[in-house]
Amino acid sequence: MSSTVPSWILSSARNGIVLLSGKGRLYSRCVTSQNKVKWRCVLARGPLSPVMVNCTMDNIFTLSKAFRHTSTEEDDFTFQLTPSQINDILRAGELSHQIPDFDGKHVHSVLKFESNQLAANLPNEDRRSTAACLQTRGMMIGVFDGHAGFACAQSVSERLFYYIALCLMSQQTLEEIEFAIESMKPVLPILQWYKHPNDGMYREVASLYLNHLRVYWQDLLNLDMEPRFSVEEALIYAFKRLDSDISLEAQASEENKLRNISLQVAFSGATACVAHIDSVHLHVANAGDCRAILGVQGEDGTWSALPLNRDHNTFNEAEILRLKREHPKVEEESLVVNDRLLGILMPSRAFGDVRFKWSRELQDSILETDCNAEALKIYQYAPPNYHTPPYLTAEPEVAYHKLRHQDKFLVVASDGLWDMLNNEDVVKLVAEHVSEANLQRTQLAVEKPANLGYMQSLLLQRKARHVDFYDQNVATHLIRHAIGGNEYGEIDQEKLSAMMTLPEDLARMYRDDITVTVVHFNSNTIESYYKENK
Repeated sequence: MSSTVPSWILSSARNGIVLLSGKGRLYSRCVTSQNKVKWRCVLARGPLSPVMVNCTMDNIFTLSKAFRHTSTEEDDFTFQLTPSQINDILRAGELSHQIPDFDGKHVHSVLKFESNQLAANLPNEDRRSTAACLQTRGMMIGVFDGHAGFACAQSVSERLFYYIALCLMSQQTLEEIEFAIESMKPVLPILQWYKHPNDGMYREVASLYLNHLRVYWQDLLNLDMEPRFSVEEALIYAFKRLDSDISLEAQASEENKLRNISLQVAFSGATACVAHIDSVHLHVANAGDCRAILGVQGEDGTWSALPLNRDHNTFNEAEILRLKREHPKVEEESLVVNDRLLGILMPSRAFGDVRFKWSRELQDSILETDCNAEALKIYQYAPPNYHTPPYLTAEPEVAYHKLRHQDKFLVVASDGLWDMLNNEDVVKLVAEHVSEANLQRTQLAVEKPANLGYMQSLLLQRKARHVDFYDQNVATHLIRHAIGGNEYGEIDQEKLSAMMTLPEDLARMYRDDITVTVVHFNSNTIESYYKENK
């Protein structure tokens, strides 16, 4: 995917891409009427207790003028997005939280996190999740990159953290949860979710997911093992078990609506990268081509990027060797064709994607039994040279890193970001943003209240340093530079405007959905750990 916009696309944009006056679509589908634009929005108290709400556009976020055109064939265009309209679109998915103490005494090693998303597909196929484990004090951050639809990414984003958290609980805690369910008493809370209002839910299958989650913790109880799983073991077990449940749910004969969703989840796919942080112990579990990197500041103040996982795709030689070991020698030439698994799929590990896991007979049996594949948008294709499935796995690779004072932040993002920016660029942008924000806070603290002359002085100083400080949220800052940055690391407003206004039938040619979460570490807490554990 190209990271620049050639002159012909800028020209095409001017001639054929648009700012619509009072009609069009934002970053999801909507139905217009002569009265008001109505949106159907899914909100949730929590992943297992959702509520469906009807809301108007004004209840979600305000983008009164900036619309994204959906086709180069539509008429009545003008090409002009103002900086304000660009900002409205870029900031619509912002999410940030300061992480509180668990009990007023135990300060978390995570100070705060900032996150954002920008869609290229309509609807966005990326998902994100952040939650604190209330029973174990760990914190989880996940990015999920869907393909062939959003269904699998949505399901995994809602469910995976529960599977991981339960794996890390003691036998006694699991018994207390089971006893509460049996006695119809309140259940111990498992996760504290941090969600954006637009992070949707699968309301219709919440009860199904809860039932299968209960079967899962009952199976964990039957293991009757103490000590429980290590974090690495829990991550691997949870990834594999959830993928297995997704497969089984699609094969079960459920009520029609539940079955349809289960089929959509299983036949679409999602890569996943999850970070688990507990004190100074950082584990990263990855299945697919999302990526996690650490921003490390040396004693001399210089910054470097420390990758915490490898991309699982056909450019990874280790993955090619793994695939060859798992399949007969006669298939070596057909496993990877045109840099894709069986000539079709870029990632070599993913949830769902039963097209690459089930036998042909099982696929045909499921799709021919009361299933309208076209209505469900399940793609009808047969991978060539499909002889010895499964060709795809959801088993993650898990990396461990012990946080140090010099480890300042963690970036977890879908491949839409890494297509545009390399690891070092991302670390540099975050470091500069954090440095500028700290300087701004320090200067404002010197003189309060800040008068107009003082504020003008700050702006002139910022301009002299050639710093473009557009965004409070550093994830937004990264997305802005990913799609609008030039070779000098500066924002090219013309390129940014063109990329933001590309219609649906062109946008996906130049960029992917982008999801970014940046975790800022509490250096004081990390230092305290080492002092206490000398």
